[in-house]
Amino acid sequence: MTILGTLYKFHWNSSEDCEKWAQKLAMVIKEIILHDSVMHIWLQGNLGAGKTTVTRYLLKALGHQGKVKSPSYSLCEPYEIVVGQYPFAIHHFDLYRMRHAREWEDSGFKDLLTSPGINLIEWPENAENTLPMPCLQISIEYLNENQRCGTLIASNLLGQKIINTFSNGS
Repeated sequence: MTILGTLYKFHWNSSEDCEKWAQKLAMVIKEIILHDSVMHIWLQGNLGAGKTTVTRYLLKALGHQGKVKSPSYSLCEPYEIVVGQYPFAIHHFDLYRMRHAREWEDSGFKDLLTSPGINLIEWPENAENTLPMPCLQISIEYLNENQRCGTLIASNLLGQKIINTFSNGS
């Protein structure tokens, strides 16, 4: 039995590995989002680790057809996907440029975190303790130009369900 906080480790040798990994995660998310309407996923790692790349691959695998822009200046880029016949909002946040949690609170985006959908949040630590707990944390470590390793960390039962389904090869 997996317990909360259990890590699922991964390793990518290429961007193709990262894309396949994101496609697999997207399949799990699509399966689960129909039953749990709000997901908060934190993406953590140093500059250049691949947080935005993972997000791009994930959004594409979830069904987004257009371009995926980095929200490093706008703080948030909204997207919409359809799972089955149901539309879901996805908000991609990049909090790298924030210097104080007050900036997050003043941005007005906090209300989006209670709406149904998926919230992908890069640099969540910059909002200090003002964000809701994520269901899943994706921690990525840069090894070299092509290779990355990291962990998935479940922070609640929804995250545990994602990791269990992901690791069982859904």
